[in-house]
Formats: sequence, C-alpha cells, structure tokens
Amino acid sequence: MFQPLTKSGLGKTWEDARVYLRPTCFVDRPHELDEHCLRIADTMVWFAAWHVSLRDDGAVKSAIVPVAELDGWIAAMPDRLAEAATAQRAGVARPRGNLQLGERTVRLGEPQLMGILNVTPDSFSDGGKHVDAAAAAEAGFAMGAAGAAIIDVGGESTRPGAPLIWEGDEIKRIEGVVAALGKGGVAVSIDTRKAAVMEAALAAGAHIVNDISALRYDDRAMEVVVRAGCPVVLMHAPSAKSDPHEGGNYAHVLYDVYDMLAERVAACVAAGIDRAKIIVDPGLGFGKGVGDNLALINGLALFHTLGCPILFGASRKRMIGALDNEAPADQRLGGTVALHYQAATHGAQLLRVHDIAENRQALRIWRGLRDAALTA
Repeated sequence: MFQPLTKSGLGKTWEDARVYLRPTCFVDRPHELDEHCLRIADTMVWFAAWHVSLRDDGAVKSAIVPVAELDGWIAAMPDRLAEAATAQRAGVARPRGNLQLGERTVRLGEPQLMGILNVTPDSFSDGGKHVDAAAAAEAGFAMGAAGAAIIDVGGESTRPGAPLIWEGDEIKRIEGVVAALGKGGVAVSIDTRKAAVMEAALAAGAHIVNDISALRYDDRAMEVVVRAGCPVVLMHAPSAKSDPHEGGNYAHVLYDVYDMLAERVAACVAAGIDRAKIIVDPGLGFGKGVGDNLALINGLALFHTLGCPILFGASRKRMIGALDNEAPADQRLGGTVALHYQAATHGAQLLRVHDIAENRQALRIWRGLRDAALTA
C-alpha cells in the first residue's frame, strides 16, 4: 500500500504518473452503511471502498481507500492527479439514464441483455445458422420474446483469422434482417466497423452502432455516427486494421485497455457525440489471452469512471474452453452465465449473449437477491 501523496512527496519517479480509481468492496445492504458507501451511477450496485492505483511506466502502486477517506487522499495529490481522480469519481456517480431506441426505452438501472444475431457463414460459434434473412429475423424476434432488450446484428465474422469481406456483401447480409426487425418494433444494433454498412443499417432501422474498432477502422465512421446522433459502442481491440486481434502486447492490460477507451471517449465527445450516448466495451478475447481476459473481468468496475454504460460480452468465448478442458463453443453455456453474472455484480449495464433465456433467468435471480438484501 502507498501513503497519500503530496506535491513535495511525489518525487521524480511519479512526475508522469496516472491515477486510476476503481470501485471495490461491493455491499448488498447499503442502508446499513449510510455515507460509508456509494452507488455506481443509477444501478443497483453499491461499494464501500476505492481501489486507488498510481501507474508510471511499468510500476503500479495500489491501495484500498474507504469511500469516506477519498477526499483526504485527493487533497494530498498533486493538482494533475487530483483533477483526474475527481473526474473519475464523478464519472462513477453520473446517472446513465435510459437509451431511447426508436419506440423502445432501454432502462440501464439494471442489467439488460443484447442478443447476438450473426448473419454470417463463419462466425466462431453460430456461423451459418442465420444466413437466410427470414430465418434470421425470426431468430431475432425470438430473442426479443425471450428477454433481449436489443438485438445486435452482424454481417462480418471477427473471429481470429476471419477474412475481410467487401462492404457491399456485408450490407446484403444485414439490410433485410435489420429492416424486418426494425419494422417489428425491435431495438436493433448494427455490429460493424464500416461506415457504408453503418449508413445502410441506420437507414434500414438500426438504432445503435457497435464498432469493434471504436470508430478507428473507417475514416468516415465518426462522421456517420455524429450525423445520425445515435448511440455508439466503442470496443477495445489492439488493432484498428483488418485483423483486430493483431498486437495485444500489454504492459498492464486493465490500464492499457482503459487508457485506449478513455482516449476514444474523449475523441468522440470532441467530435460532437453526446457522452450519454457512448457505451464502452473492454473487448474480451480481441487480442487478449486468458490471463488478460480474467484481469479485465476482475477489474471491470474501473470502466465506470469513464461515465458511460458498460457493455460486457463473454458469450461462448474461448477463455471458457481454456478454463474447462477445452470445451467446444456449443458447450460453454455454464461459463457464459457465470461470467455475465459476475459482470452484473460489478455494475455492467449491457450483457451481449447468444443464449437469452438462460442468461435472463440468471439476471432474475441476481435481481431477486438484490431486492431481498435491500428490503430485509
């Protein structure tokens, strides 16, 4: 643990340090702690302490600070770090409100499900299942009936080694499906990194852009989102080139991913995108090994300091197989539910999954436990 830092005591070693505040020590009965705990945004998650870290080059120093003591720590920090810590604390407290998606209102006070609908022949777990537009639309409606608040339609596989496809072919795959779902009153997200596909999907009735490159792959993507005024998901991937899995060399994966997303949020706000419409996703599995993914999951609450809703997607990911005797993709439901339940306990607002009914049931149990703790 480190002691509160003063301007005179910071020392040359920490002149360029960065500070990171992460909610920790979660509590289920906040009414028993009064001012000794805080709420994450307008979620049903409270915490009693901050995990405060200072990072300079490869060195990280950390401490657990009770919420009632953070003011003293910030007051002892140099101005630059104090300003950053104050902004991060405010980001955690900022209400996320609702997403208004056409006629649908998605309330972010409790975790919501985003259903994965890949209309591709080669996605890692469901490739080829929904290549027919009519069948894909029916699958999307079934997901909505099972409890998905949003359906995320993707026309290009981004699994490791997947080929890049022409935007015209991608549009052909998704356009009819998006139009059918939109006309049926479904809130639709378009999973793409190509500006032309974004434009076609939004014109067909999509409401959200979900970009694995965080609007870096296509030079026109930022312009499309700004003009549309729609919500956007900014996901972390180590590369904005054709293969999003390239790179992935991290000094400290949690802070490296956070820094990239913080930079992209700032760039989007500067370009004219309302922060209230920005959603962040740490990008599990994209250029990340099992250890990297586990570190991101354990540190997920850090991303609340960006002041944006968190999208978490671990559905059927390879890390589950790696932790369970190389279980194939269609036998990873238990691990999927466990990881998304963990994300819910850390305040994630959106969970991107293939299996809606099972994850919906897990969230109902989660909500029941929260309600019981708050009212007992």
